[in-house]
Amino acid sequence: MPTLSSDGGSPIPVEAVSWESYSWEPRFPQVYFRAEVKRQTGPYEASVPPSIAMQEFMISASDIADVEDATRALVAFDSHARATLGAGSAALSPMSAILLRTESASSSQIERLTTSARQLALAEIEAGATANANTVLGNVRAMEAAVRLSDDISVHSVLAMHRELMRSQHGMKGEAGRFRNEQVWIGPGDAGPRTADFVPPHHERVETGVTDVLEFARRDDLPVLVQVAVAHAQFETMHPFSDGNGRTGRALAQSMIRNKGLVTSGTVPISAGLLVSTDRYFSALGDYRNGDGGPIIRRFAEAARVAAVTGKKLVNELFSALADSNELLHGIRSDATARKLLPHLIAQPVINTNYLVSVLGVGEMAALRALDTLTDRGVLVEKTGRLRDRVWEHPGILDVLDDYAEAIRRMAR
Repeated sequence: MPTLSSDGGSPIPVEAVSWESYSWEPRFPQVYFRAEVKRQTGPYEASVPPSIAMQEFMISASDIADVEDATRALVAFDSHARATLGAGSAALSPMSAILLRTESASSSQIERLTTSARQLALAEIEAGATANANTVLGNVRAMEAAVRLSDDISVHSVLAMHRELMRSQHGMKGEAGRFRNEQVWIGPGDAGPRTADFVPPHHERVETGVTDVLEFARRDDLPVLVQVAVAHAQFETMHPFSDGNGRTGRALAQSMIRNKGLVTSGTVPISAGLLVSTDRYFSALGDYRNGDGGPIIRRFAEAARVAAVTGKKLVNELFSALADSNELLHGIRSDATARKLLPHLIAQPVINTNYLVSVLGVGEMAALRALDTLTDRGVLVEKTGRLRDRVWEHPGILDVLDDYAEAIRRMAR
């Protein structure tokens, strides 16, 4: 074991993956260049992750202090979100929803799936969003399932997260919510795994391996962030699905954070913290497979601190945008439909009449009158210019969300 981890910290020994041999023949050799078919024909090595269900850890005092500091930051962020809005605030649930959506967008961006806040909001109301936005919306649904099922850390809940993630992704309907039934690989190699950077375990090992991860996740004798980081790294090593492994693994991390009671009122934007340095995140996953858990544990601690700082700023700015809108409605009675809609605009800053009717349970004419009031007062802007299928936006909230995403990009290194 080296004296230092690849990131300069103390190693945290974990058992490295071992390897077993299989033989590969390209399934459709006629569609590949002959040299590639030759390269990808023959024996290859698939990883065999060790069991972690009862794994023990030797963690340095400095890493324990790092994890404890990051944990306190997350708890403080969660408390700040509740205190800013007030426990009985109508905006608390919408704020939780937008934090979840923000986390989902960041998790997707790690996989190079990007979309704007406006496009994602359009996808929510089925109003002509881009293909990327609809794919990211699948990640929102997976995160929602992660939070909803956080009391049940099980194979069932993981499959439910994946089903929500993939069911609307083109070409993946048959794979959604199912463990893979073939070998996959990461990195080079179009026709096979022989030149890959990493070959996850053979598909016959997947269900047993995931069960082991979840048994580890249910333990209550480890610091939560250590447990979340290791479970995530092991899940990514198992790579149990044909696609969507990273996004499902980060949804599982959210489920564990909620399950352990680290946060109670919202979703922590951990993926935004990981997005700050995706190279170090992926490198840390490689270090874990090679027998050092230190880098991935430190990446999660760092991501938690980034999430706490940037999440607090996001909550404050959204609350300020909501307060500004309330001021614009001065003189409108408190029980008016326009007033009742305001908190919902945090979670859904792009709306149409169908959304308003559904959320507030009002008739179409009442919805249109409320939208006219909000437009006249400068809260909303109608962007389509059409007589039918109109869409209204809250520019201030969209600006806050886009500024947040840009701030995370500027932090990237």
